[in-house]
Amino acid sequence: MLNDHDLIIPDWPAPANVRALQTTRAGGISKPPYDSLNLGMHVGDAPLDVAANRQRLNRYVPTEPVWLNQVHGIEVVDASTASCVPDADAAFARTRHTICAVMTADCLPILLCDQAGTIVAAVHAGWRSLLDGVIETTVQAMNKPGNELLAWLGPAIGPDAFEVGDEVRAAFIERDAKAEQAFKPAVSGKWFGDIFLLGRQRLSNTGVTAVYGGGLCTYHDAKRFFSFRRDEVTGRMASLIWLD
Repeated sequence: MLNDHDLIIPDWPAPANVRALQTTRAGGISKPPYDSLNLGMHVGDAPLDVAANRQRLNRYVPTEPVWLNQVHGIEVVDASTASCVPDADAAFARTRHTICAVMTADCLPILLCDQAGTIVAAVHAGWRSLLDGVIETTVQAMNKPGNELLAWLGPAIGPDAFEVGDEVRAAFIERDAKAEQAFKPAVSGKWFGDIFLLGRQRLSNTGVTAVYGGGLCTYHDAKRFFSFRRDEVTGRMASLIWLD
C-alpha cells in the first residue's frame, strides 16, 4: 500500500495553492525488476500492475495526471488542453487540478511555479533535452519573468555516477562556457557530469535563481529510487505539480 512516507514532498516556498509531490519506488505492486511503484507503461512491466500503481497514486492527487510520451526533446504542452498522450518532455498548466507530470529514472525532473501561484510546470531534463533547451523552452511557454519563478530539482543521477564522454562535455560547454564547472575527470576520455549544476546553470540563464532541491542520487539509493544507468531494466518515478 502506498503511504505518506513513500512520497517526497518538495521543500520549497511555493504558494499555498501550489501542490507537488515526488514518488519513490516504494508503495506499489510491480514485481522485480520494476518493484514496486513503477508508473511507466513503456518499460515492459505488466500493464495491469502499472494501472494499479497509478490508481494508488490517484489517492494523493485530485485528478488523473496528464502523462507524457517523453522523447528526450524540448516540446512543451499545455496540460489543460493536451489530448491523448502527447509527445513532449514538459508541460505547464494555469487551470486548477490539471496535473503536470514527468517520469524519470536518472534524468533530472524539474518542477516550476510562479510566486503568485497562477501557473505550474513539470520538466523532464535528460541530458539531451537539457542540452537542447527544454528548460528555456518551458520558461518561455510559462510567459513569466524568470525572477518571478521558483524551481525544485527532484532525484536524479548524482555527480559521481553520471559518466559521459568527451563529446557530451564539449557540447554543453559549446552552448554555455559555465558548463565546464559541471564536469570533472573520470577514466580516460570520460567525465563525471553534475546534472543538478547543469540544470541550475540553465535555470539561471533564464533568470530563475530561486532553485531548491537537488542532490538526491537515484543511482546510489537503490532502496528508494529507480535508476536506468544502474539497472537498465527498471521502473519509473513521477514528479507531479498542480494548482489547488
